[in-house]
Amino acid sequence: MTARDRILSAIRNSLGPRRPDPDAIAAEAAALLADPQVTRPPLAAPDLAEAFALKAMALGTTIDHVPDMAAVPAALRRYLADHGLPGVALQPAAELAALDWDGTAIHTDIAADEAAGLGLARWGIAESGSLVIHSGSDNPILLSFLPLHHILVLRRNDLLPHLEDYAAAMQGRAQPRNAILITGPSGTTDIEGSYVRGAHGPGFLHVLLVGP
Repeated sequence: MTARDRILSAIRNSLGPRRPDPDAIAAEAAALLADPQVTRPPLAAPDLAEAFALKAMALGTTIDHVPDMAAVPAALRRYLADHGLPGVALQPAAELAALDWDGTAIHTDIAADEAAGLGLARWGIAESGSLVIHSGSDNPILLSFLPLHHILVLRRNDLLPHLEDYAAAMQGRAQPRNAILITGPSGTTDIEGSYVRGAHGPGFLHVLLVGP
């Protein structure tokens, strides 16, 4: 008998002589999914943008509301000036490249000790204040991990109420090689209960929430 056989045998024995009926399990699962609003947590506010902002800020994310994409460069310059940052690594996306970056020091290469990076969020999740990033030819994955300051552009129209709405939105779409869900800046209290910021990624998360 192999180790696998012993483990599976122990699991079977622990279930006892009567095992759950598969049809009963399926019926119970279907009942849970019949009315998802019963099991979904309520949002922090009726408005998706407000609900997202409340959750995100509670986790240490900072938010700047901007009216449209044309206002993104000015909002970025304010953030860089407030934090004494010389420039930013820019996601090589056509939508960002088309903006007026005059007066802003931008580059597309990402250094291991990158101070700041600006990219596009694919979606925002109002339930948890999370951001969804998809890797691609115009979105190198290291942009989400190396910069100390991670700055993301999120459109109000790309806000989803709950996490399962993201799964539903991806139905029938091409799947990315990497999908990242970011909930607040990186931090840990693993060592002696002391909070360490930026332990596994960016220590600062800033969202430019675009839309009226």
